Amino acid sequence: MVQHSRPAGQAANNLDQLVQHLTQQSFYRDQIVHVERIPARGARYGRLRRGLPPALQDALKSIGVRRFYTHQAQAINAAREGHNVVVATSTASGKTLTYNVPVLEAVLSIPHARALYLFPTKALAQDQLRALGELTQGSLRGVRFATYDGDTPKSSRAKIRKQAAIVLTNPDMLHVGILPNHNLWSQFFANLKYVVIDEAHVYRGVFGSQVANVLRRLRRICRFYGADPQFICCSATIANPKEHVQQLTAASTVVVDDDGSPSGEKLFVLWNPPFLDEAKTSRRSANIEATNLFVELVEHGLRTITFVKARKIAELILMYARDRLDKEAPELKSLIHSYRAGYLPQERRRIERDLFSGRLLGVTATNALELGVDIGSLDATVQVGYPGTIASTWQQAGRAGRGVRESLSILIGLDGPLDQYFMRHPAELFGRSHEHALIDPDNVYILEKHLPCAAYELPITAQDERLFGPGFVDAMINLERRHVLEYRHERWYYRGFDYPAQDVSIRAIGEGRYRLINQDTGQQIEEIEASTAFMRVHPGAIYLHQGESYLVTELDQVNRVARAKAVDVNYYTEPRQINDVRIIDTLDRQQAGATTAHFGKVMVTEHVIGYRKKQQFTETVLGEEFLDLPPTHFETRAMWWDIPPEVIEAVRRRKLDFLGGIHAAE
Repeated sequence: MVQHSRPAGQAANNLDQLVQHLTQQSFYRDQIVHVERIPARGARYGRLRRGLPPALQDALKSIGVRRFYTHQAQAINAAREGHNVVVATSTASGKTLTYNVPVLEAVLSIPHARALYLFPTKALAQDQLRALGELTQGSLRGVRFATYDGDTPKSSRAKIRKQAAIVLTNPDMLHVGILPNHNLWSQFFANLKYVVIDEAHVYRGVFGSQVANVLRRLRRICRFYGADPQFICCSATIANPKEHVQQLTAASTVVVDDDGSPSGEKLFVLWNPPFLDEAKTSRRSANIEATNLFVELVEHGLRTITFVKARKIAELILMYARDRLDKEAPELKSLIHSYRAGYLPQERRRIERDLFSGRLLGVTATNALELGVDIGSLDATVQVGYPGTIASTWQQAGRAGRGVRESLSILIGLDGPLDQYFMRHPAELFGRSHEHALIDPDNVYILEKHLPCAAYELPITAQDERLFGPGFVDAMINLERRHVLEYRHERWYYRGFDYPAQDVSIRAIGEGRYRLINQDTGQQIEEIEASTAFMRVHPGAIYLHQGESYLVTELDQVNRVARAKAVDVNYYTEPRQINDVRIIDTLDRQQAGATTAHFGKVMVTEHVIGYRKKQQFTETVLGEEFLDLPPTHFETRAMWWDIPPEVIEAVRRRKLDFLGGIHAAE
């Protein structure tokens, strides 16, 4: 049993001693393969080129801000001079002030000035609502602001549209609820001074390309009402912040990346699970390794987040950790929780508040906590597997060590080739540059979704080609040919009588949700995306929620309801699924060296055929069950490439693992 030499929440005085302590535990078998020491960094400050309104100065002093870090001062100066700005600095570097200061100054100085804040999640919007509340509780009490999203009561919406100087929302609500009803927002759009985009690095890939077109539609509506708002964007560190934000907003941008915020010393440990046998064919479960580390850190009073890649793993590690703490330190058992998508909003807000206030000592989480929700000062992070990008690795690790606090980050290697490569070559991990954020807003297939939405909002003219880019003409020809748009009097009009935005999902394939109901109490436990319901709440599934097990007894596909009952079992379930991808049509191809890369339409089939029962803690397979569920199909776009036969033959001649190599390259 670990001695509790420090009260909960107080970090170890010497992280080296803690790491040494880990090597003395019964579970230690030379898992530490590298320790990277990242030195502390002192604060650097800048100056504003002109003073702030007295009321704003007083408000900043009330939250302890008397001077600005270099990046804050540079960003505020640039925004006040009329530039569009992107701030790309580290986690917890104080980026919020780079937009709150110029926005509040405008609200105080310009009659009827308005600002629109866009966040990728409702949780972030609620977090910034709280931050604005703290900043404006004194001398700025008259500033009105509110969130406007799917949770906003309909009875409050008209008042928000008319009175709020700052509206906090998300791209989904802007796309489907605000832009199509812009006539209700005419006063707001006519006076729109700033558009703030937080966590801009999140908007990459297809999602980012969709959001870029939502922002094109926003600029078009603003222009109609005579406004030309400035953009202030905040991003984690990426390789191309300027280029990315310019593509995202279709506006020239000034980049600020001279991070002046302080940071404490960090120890970054690479932890490789030991082999289970002499043949070195498999390693000990990363879940067990994570549990051991999580419990040790919590028992030593370090406020810790354990990041995992899957929701079920977050629940499993929580369950395992609570079981250990029940035996070793029962007073700590209630101080750890899990946090992930799927929880009801009120439950997630409660966990966020408990983390922020310090009432919680540890949490297991998916990347839902990677984004910048303010959860206070943490001491340690554990990452169960390489997150997939260098940017996410540092974003997660940056959750610990706020300000000048020292911190510990541990990355546990999974069995996959990329994780094991970094375990063997740590310099590759710590020396790699951050990735580029890539989007393609000019993609014709994405434009064909957003141009009907734009035409519904306002008739399209030839001048809109400059805004929608080089794919505009081809997309318009296709839409006119399919009779989606109609050309009359030098304008294109939407021909339908429906509401095109409601049929365009800007995030994932996703069509609604299932409700998971406790059959004994009738209360809703969670919501599950319809696209994953067969995998997660099939009959016989053990569903894990906050460390408790529920047995799914019924899946009602018509009403989209799953029912479950609380059970005490020694196993969890893992779905067995068959996937198939069938090429429908090749839309484009390019020669790439000795091979050909293709892009086109594909049909994806997913079929959950059964599930395994796996024993808790040992993760031994106890048995398998078969299911009679229908396959699901969806059409999407994909990229694929041909592997020349001579390459396949060369790999086989050398007796190498062809499929393993393909997986590693993938």
